[in-house]
Amino acid sequence: MYPTIPESIDGVPNISGSEDLVEKAVRNGAKKKFYKDGGGIDFGRIKSACAIALHMHQPLIPAGGGDLQNAALISNLKYMMDNQGIGDNHNAPVFAWCYKRMAEFIPQLIAEGKSPRVMLDYSGTLLYGLRAMGEGSVLDELKRITLDERYQNCVEWLGCPWGHAVAPSTPVQDFRMHVKAWQHHFAAIFGFEALERVRGFSPAEMALPNHPDVAYEFVRTLRDCGFTWVLVQEHTVERPESGQGPEQKHLPHRLVCTNAKGETASIIAIIKTQGSDTKLVAQMQPYYEAKGLSRRPLAGHEVPPIVTQIADGENGGVMMNEFPPKYLEVVRESSGSETPLINVSEYLEHLAGLGIKEADLAPVQPVMQKRIWDAMKPGDGPEKLEATIEKLKKEDGRFHMEGGSWTNNISWVRGYESITGPMERASSLFYQKAMGSGIATSDRRYRNALYYLLTSQTSCYRYWGSGVWVDYGKELCRRAQNILEYDFK
Repeated sequence: MYPTIPESIDGVPNISGSEDLVEKAVRNGAKKKFYKDGGGIDFGRIKSACAIALHMHQPLIPAGGGDLQNAALISNLKYMMDNQGIGDNHNAPVFAWCYKRMAEFIPQLIAEGKSPRVMLDYSGTLLYGLRAMGEGSVLDELKRITLDERYQNCVEWLGCPWGHAVAPSTPVQDFRMHVKAWQHHFAAIFGFEALERVRGFSPAEMALPNHPDVAYEFVRTLRDCGFTWVLVQEHTVERPESGQGPEQKHLPHRLVCTNAKGETASIIAIIKTQGSDTKLVAQMQPYYEAKGLSRRPLAGHEVPPIVTQIADGENGGVMMNEFPPKYLEVVRESSGSETPLINVSEYLEHLAGLGIKEADLAPVQPVMQKRIWDAMKPGDGPEKLEATIEKLKKEDGRFHMEGGSWTNNISWVRGYESITGPMERASSLFYQKAMGSGIATSDRRYRNALYYLLTSQTSCYRYWGSGVWVDYGKELCRRAQNILEYDFK
């Protein structure tokens, strides 16, 4: 039995202070099998499977008042609710329903004798914002399908960065804090037993670092935090031997990341195919794609391939309106069939039961790394790495170390200097003042500074690139710096 911890402390989310309990839950979870009965799926009979994940996110913004520097920090969803006459804000009530509607669908389908499956990826800023704006009923409904044993095989939670920070351009020590903060906050809401079951990780914006040192730290963070697999976009990885994309996209791979010092970290990679189009999930495309596939050889076994997709769970008319009837239809059709819905950790447990190990999986690495390792050797050191990168950039303007995400059209670095500068200064100050001071992570000052630092690194402030969103990001950085300068004297 674990103790319960509060969702918020001193008016900020509970994102630090109980790291020992988080680590204990992660260790305990690693020893357990959660799908002993097969989850109602006859893995030996099925020919293929599909998995869908719903990504949910709302940033926290300084918009609770007219004066930016003194405005309360509120959920963007609350701002939408309070200003429904502006733009698309009239969708706010529907968004709120989208955040809890799986808690309607899952029990309904179970009562029909069906086998629903879904993976959920909710950012920490969304979870906290819902509670703070009085939409706690959403969390209560999600608790029901998370904690009730009748539904636990059906719902898999995925870890993610607490503040929806993009890994390639977030300082590596900060990204680690995002991951730990999400685990901490999730346990405060749903309990440590629920945290034991969280094994997969969903990167914000599907952004995977490709700089060797950053990619290594990314994977090392996930492994150190107890994650066993990560979702990756197909065009963000390559085969080490050829630099080409993966051949068997519907089988699990092994993401292998080596840094300039020659250190290597690896984790199971589940490949999300195609780009970011909510229609893929809203219209349950992965199920129909999976129906056309059959078993494939893997490590001496014939195993069912898995087609995996993730999409915004609330954004866009097709997801708001078309997903509910289509999801219900597909679950009813696929339950007990040769192509069921399945969650990834459930699928991987089946493979492990056959004796298939991580080392048996085909390796992939972040894109463009083959060109680096063709020009130098792991172990040559950071200076040689940076010289090699600069040389390759001069030879080919398309070569970059900005990582990859759900689209090749967006860089999370270029054009955002006006916001990345303040973010980096706040990060550096946190490292010096909060981490360098030796104060406990349970200290009010530490938690408050961490809250503003992580909130300031939300991808939204980069995605829009200009206007009020950049102003929001700068203001959050200013607040983080003020706390660090005046509370840590």
